[in-house]
Amino acid sequence: MTQQRDIGARAAADLVLRLSRAALGEGFVEALTSAQWMALRYFSRANRFSRTVSAFAEFHATTRGTASQTVKGLIKQGYLARIPSDTDGRSARVDLTENAKSILACDPFEVVVDAAEALPGRLRGQLVKLLERMLRHVARQRSRPSFGICASCAHLRSGDRGRSDQCRYQCGLLNEPLAAEEIEQICISFEPGRTSAFRPFSARKLTQ
Repeated sequence: MTQQRDIGARAAADLVLRLSRAALGEGFVEALTSAQWMALRYFSRANRFSRTVSAFAEFHATTRGTASQTVKGLIKQGYLARIPSDTDGRSARVDLTENAKSILACDPFEVVVDAAEALPGRLRGQLVKLLERMLRHVARQRSRPSFGICASCAHLRSGDRGRSDQCRYQCGLLNEPLAAEEIEQICISFEPGRTSAFRPFSARKLTQ
C-alpha cells in the first residue's frame, strides 16, 4: 500500500491565500475596493460589542488609522453609519445602512461561499475546525484576539428562562443579555468553548 504523502505547510497556506484572493474579486466591484468589502463583511457579522473601528482593525490585523480611513470612506458613501455610545461619549458603534445590506448581495466573496457549500457537510465541518485552529495559532503568535461567534464561546450562558427570547442568552464576560440572532455573530472577546462554530446553535445543548 502506497503511503500517502503529507501536504507541505507552505502548500496548505498557499491554498488559503489563493482562496482569499478569489474572494477579493477582480479589481473594483460596485465601485468598492477590497478593503471596503472586507469592512462591510465585518460590520455585517460583528455583534454590537465589536462593531467599532478598533475591533475591525484587530480583526483584519491592520492599523487603527488604516481601518479608520476605510470606515470614513464608507460612511461618506452612505454604506456605514456612526452611532454614538449611550454610555461613553468618546466611543461609537458602526452599523450598516440599508444601502450596504443591499449591495452585499453583489459581494465577490460569495463565490468562495458557494465553493464551501459544494463540499459535503462532514468535510466542511472538518475544514472549519482546521481553519479555526490555524487562525488561533496566528492570533497567539501575534498577540491578537482570536475572534469567534458567541455560540462557540466559553463566555456564553443561558439567560433567564422566564424572560423573552430577547434575553434568552447572556455573555458571562460582559454580563449582558444576548438576543437569539446575536448568537451567530462574531465577537472580539471570544474565548474558545467546547462547541464547534460549524454546527448551528439551535442544534446544540447550551453548556451551563
